[in-house]
Amino acid sequence: MAQHISRDLPGAVLFACNMNAIRSPMASALMRHLTNMRVYAKSAGVRMGENDPFASEIMDEIGIDISGHEPITLSQLHDTSFDLIVTLTPEAHHQALELTRTMSVDVEYWPTYDPSLASGSRDQILEAYRSCRDQLLQRIKTRFTLTGTPAF
Repeated sequence: MAQHISRDLPGAVLFACNMNAIRSPMASALMRHLTNMRVYAKSAGVRMGENDPFASEIMDEIGIDISGHEPITLSQLHDTSFDLIVTLTPEAHHQALELTRTMSVDVEYWPTYDPSLASGSRDQILEAYRSCRDQLLQRIKTRFTLTGTPAF
């Protein structure tokens, strides 16, 4: 199947969550991959987090390397010329709305479960991370009309 990428793609998207360690780095990496780097996708958090090895592992499973990701906060962003900010947590949504006071940017809220809250065996925890990744993947494909995109 030929890949179809919507002509209505934003030029630059920021994905924001609480710690910029799991959800937003996965989302931005998925966006870059699914659009063949046609969209500038960045991620940031409300607070500074640390790389999460489970996030790296489940992204590696689908051929996307996020091990070099360096978490940053929204206040550390040097470039704020985004067309869209997608917030994945209530805290990030609140901060993004504050940014609209000084920037002209659309903001969308995509409530996304925090897989770091999962408990149980290693396999159960990894399954929570996969579920989060797959939810973000489907949401990105649907929102930006990405059909025929690579199957992982």
